[in-house]
Amino acid sequence: APEIRGVWITTYDTDVVIDRTKLSTAISDLARLNFNTVYPVVWNSGYALFPSGTAQRANIQPFIREGIQGYDILEELASDAHSQGLSVIPWFEFGFMAPQTSELAVNHPNWLTQKRDGSQTSIGVAGEVAWLNPFHPEVQQFLTNLVLELISRYDVDGIQFDDHFSLPVEFGYDDFTTALYRSETGRSAPADPHNPHWVDWRASKLTAYVESLHAAVKARRPQAVFSIAPNPYQYAYDAQLQDWRTWVQSDWVDELIVQVYRDNLHAFREQIYKPEIAEAQRKIPTAAGILTGLRNAPVSMSFIKEQALTARAAGLGCTFFFYESLWEHSPEPMADRQAGFQALFPTPLLRASL
Repeated sequence: APEIRGVWITTYDTDVVIDRTKLSTAISDLARLNFNTVYPVVWNSGYALFPSGTAQRANIQPFIREGIQGYDILEELASDAHSQGLSVIPWFEFGFMAPQTSELAVNHPNWLTQKRDGSQTSIGVAGEVAWLNPFHPEVQQFLTNLVLELISRYDVDGIQFDDHFSLPVEFGYDDFTTALYRSETGRSAPADPHNPHWVDWRASKLTAYVESLHAAVKARRPQAVFSIAPNPYQYAYDAQLQDWRTWVQSDWVDELIVQVYRDNLHAFREQIYKPEIAEAQRKIPTAAGILTGLRNAPVSMSFIKEQALTARAAGLGCTFFFYESLWEHSPEPMADRQAGFQALFPTPLLRASL
């Protein structure tokens, strides 16, 4: 399969996507520099970033209704990108994660899970967040409906979930989950969240939902790419209950991008040669997720190129996090950054049309 050359478009880039001129420029620049895939965020902070009847029925108001010139953002982005040879795979960034103060969490408290001590939030790069219970049938139905609504309504090439399509291992001690565990195993939920049987049971429940969601997507749109972008496997399983190796082996994943965000090349190389990545490469398009910088943590173009070339030498594609840090918020001038990406991708390489 053609090499993945992707970039995530995040809510940091709101000014890019809500202004038609900026959006057009962004897509044109990516096409000119021979990228071939964009992953625009459509689910963040408990809000759908497209006009969603599913969200409205759950009493969640639209977060971004339209672009400032009165256009449907995802429709415009998909049309513009496709016209220039880019695939579009919308990204459900927050997965089962939502701020505790979001309408989603406030209006549906029974959808939330908790830790053993009763607390309902964790603190990470997205701040303090609550977690939807991925084992609860109403939560599963809501997310499935959101996905099916999007792929039915928009001309996109698939959907993507990342490391937040998971549950931190400390969670799952809500009444619904512990009662289900007891009914199926005859045991009480262990006090230790890392208990192997308790970890495996919760991971298998998430895996069962992946199977169900994949089937629903394929029934609605058989050619849609079911893409995932998890953390490296051992951490994903041990800390996030994401058994993505099984998902790939079971043919429920069409594309894998592993987030290999490391600050030195040795650590980066160590991750991309893991056996589970080699397994995936033999089945599906596979790429390394590469950090191009955060606003308070810029990454040099030289290190970005080192990682990209190392990934390519391992037979992997590259997807960069995130658009705005490619060349706008960066330690080098925009012209130098764009020249660097042009050198990485000197010729066009389109993905198969869906």
